[in-house]
Amino acid sequence: MPTKGKKERKNPVKIADTTFRDGHQSSLATRMRTEDMLPIAEDMDKAGFFSMDVWGGATFDVCTRFLNEDPWERVRILKKHMPNTPLQMLLRGQNLVGYRNYADDVVTAFVHKAAEVGIDIFRVFDALNDERNFETSFAAIKECKKHIQATICYSLTERRLGGPVFNIEYFVSKAKTLQDMGADTLCIKDMAGLISPYDAYELIKALKENIGIPIHLHTHYTSGMASMSYLKAIEAGVDIVDCSLAPFALRSSQPAVEPIVVALQGTPRDSGLDLNHLFKMGQHIESIAPKYRGFLDLTKMSVIDTGVLLHQVPGGMTTNLVSQLKQAEALDRIDEVYEELPRTRKDMGYPPLVTPTSQIVGIQAVQNVLFGRYKMISREVKDYAYGLYGKTPVPMDKKVQKLILKGYERGEKPITCRAADILEPELEKAKKATKGIAKDTGDVLIYALYPTTGMRFLRWKYGLEEPPPEVKPKTLEEVKREDEVIAKARAGKLVEKAEKAVPEKGHGLRTFNVFVEDEYYEVQVEEVGGSPVVTAYSPSPSKKAVVPPKPEKKEEAPKTPIAVAEGETAIVAPMPGMVIEYKVNVGNKIKIGDLVVLFEAMKMENALTSPVNGTVKSINFKKGDSVNKNQILAVIG
Repeated sequence: MPTKGKKERKNPVKIADTTFRDGHQSSLATRMRTEDMLPIAEDMDKAGFFSMDVWGGATFDVCTRFLNEDPWERVRILKKHMPNTPLQMLLRGQNLVGYRNYADDVVTAFVHKAAEVGIDIFRVFDALNDERNFETSFAAIKECKKHIQATICYSLTERRLGGPVFNIEYFVSKAKTLQDMGADTLCIKDMAGLISPYDAYELIKALKENIGIPIHLHTHYTSGMASMSYLKAIEAGVDIVDCSLAPFALRSSQPAVEPIVVALQGTPRDSGLDLNHLFKMGQHIESIAPKYRGFLDLTKMSVIDTGVLLHQVPGGMTTNLVSQLKQAEALDRIDEVYEELPRTRKDMGYPPLVTPTSQIVGIQAVQNVLFGRYKMISREVKDYAYGLYGKTPVPMDKKVQKLILKGYERGEKPITCRAADILEPELEKAKKATKGIAKDTGDVLIYALYPTTGMRFLRWKYGLEEPPPEVKPKTLEEVKREDEVIAKARAGKLVEKAEKAVPEKGHGLRTFNVFVEDEYYEVQVEEVGGSPVVTAYSPSPSKKAVVPPKPEKKEEAPKTPIAVAEGETAIVAPMPGMVIEYKVNVGNKIKIGDLVVLFEAMKMENALTSPVNGTVKSINFKKGDSVNKNQILAVIG
């Protein structure tokens, strides 16, 4: 920072805003809807940010899985309202916005489509820092004449920067390689908030001495060090930092922009941003934030997690772990998961904990705690051990790798080449699979990235299937009603109503069509007490109501308990999830270890096998059904 009596050259630090993407992804499970962004989009465009982080990361998946929003349309709308500020996305290299490496044709098509709808800056990272996984996406970005922000994932094996793996030489070497590959800027992506102030200074100083492209620092507030680390990085010459508007800042998100702006005022690194303008936009976020409060982790009083200094878990991963353990009714075991995480990570070759490796390591650690070490192994973990995600920073534990790859369909000997080199093209298959429903390349890519949830979204999008109530947006009126109920409960005025048993339907039921504006309902009415009155009725031929065809409704998954006879074995859901596909039919004879059903839990694909020899007696769900923990998926007799 400046010293008295010495006039320093002005070098304003640039700020990239994360409010519309990582701000809510880190703390609110990525649930912010486009409708809540639009009221301040034009003001954000006038703020003077280096860029707006608006897309990629988890937003693509969450839009189609939980929000019933077209992710491509979000970018188009935001670009219309923010034409002057570069729109930035987070691209997971060969993983794109998914959880595995995709074939080169899908990567190229995705980048071209993203550029077409309005993405200007592609922040591209690889979870293993394997630069071979950048080759295809970098080429596609250059073809579209867009900005490549090459990224190195910041990670540690020690408490501070250094040690045999993640040291300054490691980061400088990677940075030189990425600059030579055509990067326009370099980002150090500290997803867990692990970078300490003095390590930030030393790392940025070393990078500035060794490469010529601008350097962008991204961190999270999880450990409480982020603002201090930004100030030291700014002192060392960092060019750009990531911040969020205050309501979506701190916790496991980024530092708040407002205090950073004030801290730098009057210095050579003064950002020049208007505090009053920022405050006005923050007030809007405050006004809509209550809609999303249900996703905020309130299990602790502290807004920082000093435990991250021990377990090195990034904020988004923390949010997901809490959510997943809640679903599995095992939140009380989160400390066991934190203890298991470093062991699992070491087994897997010390990958940086960023999507998708954070999910792969995190979910394997959860499964190790819930079911025993490596007793349940997802497809993604097998792919990882085989080499389909790239080269690990250090070799995997050989015994664990051998155990994971036992019986793996691609082979039990891991590969050493670029992972995508062995992947068959996928785009044409996706086009065939979506023929008759996909209207453009964007639709095809939604399916290519997420075949099960993607196809379900396309059916919602085109009215072929009724979206479930849980994907509808929460309103502020609903929030107000919740608050009123809570206030009554606190005042002791909430009286629990006695539950009444649902009566059986009688013979006097009458069916009525009810029309409310454009909505149509079919209701059944039965008189209570007394005999039903039957009236003859002849419809008038002069006018006939036209009833629009109702969207196809999915059959509900069975709710009643499924009986398992003596001597039969139930295949149960180990945790809440979704049926991807049954690999057997009723009547099939199977042996111990045969695959029965592919089951998605925690966004990972798990193969559930038969523990016995026998015959398939029943299959109780179908593809795409959501199921709860311990529901019986199939019965073997």
